[in-house]
Amino acid sequence: MDVKFPFEDNGIGKFGRIFRPIAKVTLTSLKENLSVDVWMIVDTGADYTILPRHFSKKLRISLERDCFKDITYGVGGEQIIFFLKKRIKASVGHLKRKIPLAFLDSNEVPALLGRLGFLETFNTEFLKTHTLIFKD
Repeated sequence: MDVKFPFEDNGIGKFGRIFRPIAKVTLTSLKENLSVDVWMIVDTGADYTILPRHFSKKLRISLERDCFKDITYGVGGEQIIFFLKKRIKASVGHLKRKIPLAFLDSNEVPALLGRLGFLETFNTEFLKTHTLIFKD
């Protein structure tokens, strides 16, 4: 069974109405029986699945003990990033995976569902009707 999400309407921009492909991803903490739902932008240009820093606290993840620190480069320039040492359980609807995950050292960034180990494990369709479909 496919998992579908409507695009988010982000209003009118300089070149017209902007629709953003988003998906609800449920992440399960490594240490506790705790799950957190995160609405993520489905970003085929993002190498990694990345969350803002505050989600590390919600998932009871220590950036110092459970992650390794690195530098990443993107549209916003250079930023500190924390890569989780272990894969984490993630679900999109009924589709379940164990994925690599990272946290940016900022809360001013959106959650991004990236390719490596996650988006690339699905057949994903972006329809002109502003619908996103995940297929196993």
